[in-house]
Amino acid sequence: MPLTDTAIRKAQPGPKPRKLADAKGLYLEISPAGGKWWRLKYRIAGKEKRISLGTYPETGLRDAREKADSARELLAMGQDPSDQRKAEKARNVVEDAAAARAEAGLPPEESFEHVAREWFDTRKDEWAPSYGEKILRRLEVDVFPWVGSEPISSITPPQLLTVLRRIEARGVVETAHRALENCSQVFRYAVATGRVQSNPARDLKDALRKPMVKHFPAITDPARLGELLRAIDAYKGTHVVRAALALLPMVLLRPGELRKARWEEFDLDKAVWTVPAERMKREKAGKLFGKPHVVPLATQAVAVLRDLHALTGSSPYVFRGERHHDRPMSDAAVNAALRAMGFSADEVTGHGFRATARTMMAERLGVAESVIEAQLAHSVKDSLGRAYNRTEYISERRSMMQLWANYLDGLSETKPA
Repeated sequence: MPLTDTAIRKAQPGPKPRKLADAKGLYLEISPAGGKWWRLKYRIAGKEKRISLGTYPETGLRDAREKADSARELLAMGQDPSDQRKAEKARNVVEDAAAARAEAGLPPEESFEHVAREWFDTRKDEWAPSYGEKILRRLEVDVFPWVGSEPISSITPPQLLTVLRRIEARGVVETAHRALENCSQVFRYAVATGRVQSNPARDLKDALRKPMVKHFPAITDPARLGELLRAIDAYKGTHVVRAALALLPMVLLRPGELRKARWEEFDLDKAVWTVPAERMKREKAGKLFGKPHVVPLATQAVAVLRDLHALTGSSPYVFRGERHHDRPMSDAAVNAALRAMGFSADEVTGHGFRATARTMMAERLGVAESVIEAQLAHSVKDSLGRAYNRTEYISERRSMMQLWANYLDGLSETKPA
């Protein structure tokens, strides 16, 4: 006879496990300790098997019968209820792990973002921190929001191209090409680690617009440069910024390299500034193991620095911050001063002084390009193109820097009639 709720409630444990049969293989097993488990006995592929359907009273008689009917439906389709249950448990484990990762702010396993961050962690020690931060930020802003959660094995070339077109539509074509290169690096890593069979970014370069090379604006007309130099002489801002503006045209360094200058790097008696390798724009190996960059100082540059030392000599930074003397001045200070003096961003930037010097020293003063490039800290191949020329041209650069400073003085003093 089929079981009833009354019979189940009255059933008492015995010295051995008891089985109360219901129908079609469903029964209630009662342990000597009083526990009651629903079980279903069935046969598949010639073998007898059992599965548990829950405990009583948490799972009542009606619920147990419904679970048994569901298991029999699987059997009718040739599926083993036990295998189905194991698969469901495995899915639950995966889903729970995914939920835990999401709660912890981590991307899904084997997603594009997951593999991209793994690639980044593998490569980041090869790069300068600032360079690595730019790559990661580019992926976080322009790529992850659109395909970061997608399984990396499912991403197609058209899908990736849509992401890149979104960047391109903002008018930052060069950023789109850089994002493509980063994505391609991630996919190449995924190929190497067995996540994907091919790189969907491989053939997308020609699908994007070509970026227009845009150089930093720079003044190369002597008369206009003279106007700028006179404006710097008359600048009414802080003494620190005025000194930075005066030195930037003379030292041929990038604004970031100048503003972080420390007094300990200068030997004013010998008229030399030795910039540590780690602060130069180089690959990480060059920053760690390369030589410092030597900057011969013209007498005009030494005079500016000696005058500034009276104000900022007690700070580690030559160009100390206005509010915080233990920090360098803002990286926007030079360009802000140029704008305040009436020179637009389309005409000149702090970085553009390097191009000004590079062009005018070669064209106006006849200085050898190899000497100029050495002062700019550029790598220059030798005449055979087989290795980089490591000649430092210290003597030639000292003469060049004084010649350039004298030329700038002449432009500054030459006023229009």
